[in-house]
Amino acid sequence: MRTNVNLSTEIPQELHDSLQRYLDEHPTWNQDRVLAAALSLFLLQNSQNKVEQSAKTYRSCAQVYLETLFQ
Repeated sequence: MRTNVNLSTEIPQELHDSLQRYLDEHPTWNQDRVLAAALSLFLLQNSQNKVEQSAKTYRSCAQVYLETLFQ
């Protein structure tokens, strides 16, 4: 079962404007989907994979990333 967690954060106005333009041009995406894809990609690109827990985390991030892209 997948659990969702709500986040609240402030982002620069320029980033928000860019995100809004992207969403206007891609109606099948929403803010939550974009942020989940971006965060999971960031974690994939910056993971260490030095211990078993890191490998599990990497797989989980990869799964979220791929599911988000092909939703």
